[in-house]
Amino acid sequence: MKQQAYILTIAGFDPSSGAGLTSDIKTFEAHGLYGLSVCTAVTVQNDIDFKDCVWVDKETIINQIETLFERFEISVAKIGIIQSWNVLLEVIQSLKKYNSSIKIVLDPILKASAGFDFHSEEHIKVFEEVLQHCDFITPNYDEIKALFSNKSIEETIEFISEKTNIYLKGGHREDKKGWDEVYHSKIVQLNIPPKATSVFEKHGSGCVLSSALASNIAKQLSLEDACTNAKWYTEQFLNSNKTLLGEHNYT
Repeated sequence: MKQQAYILTIAGFDPSSGAGLTSDIKTFEAHGLYGLSVCTAVTVQNDIDFKDCVWVDKETIINQIETLFERFEISVAKIGIIQSWNVLLEVIQSLKKYNSSIKIVLDPILKASAGFDFHSEEHIKVFEEVLQHCDFITPNYDEIKALFSNKSIEETIEFISEKTNIYLKGGHREDKKGWDEVYHSKIVQLNIPPKATSVFEKHGSGCVLSSALASNIAKQLSLEDACTNAKWYTEQFLNSNKTLLGEHNYT
């Protein structure tokens, strides 16, 4: 009997299941993996309207992680929304405590209401330490522009790529819309153009991309193949129907 492969998402709960934990779980299962989940926030939202976010306290998040590691062998974790950079760092340190070689894909959900102080000296210091523990960060253009007000996108990419790999999602870019870029090994850049001439917008597409990337890493694909496959999976998800809630093609 084939041994079950486990993968972990640490993210918020979205009642519409378009984003967050439940979206990640669907993506994991579509890649043949068993998804485990740790809840960081309970949101009040649907596919078009975000009303509220209730944060799960740090101790409960870490207790969830500890309990899962008591039972399961986890090699890859995807992290979504977290209340603050300081909490995020403690969550990452907890993961490393239980598996020092765990691979971490961070999807930076950057909202001012989430408690992120983007431009303080403390932010830069903690954020830098967070990056050094991650294997990938998957911002879109709006998110990468929000990270540092005193840096250009190019300067921000250079700063981050010195510490970790970047999968820069191109859905929000003004030029070459849909062209994704991967920066890794500090110097190598992979361009991934879209296959489809047009796509249907989906709620939670960023969550799907990052969890697809984490899934491919868990399946031990090469970095380039993992990124390219994640792009094509997300594109299929976007064009699975014309609504804001996509369908996952199970393999």
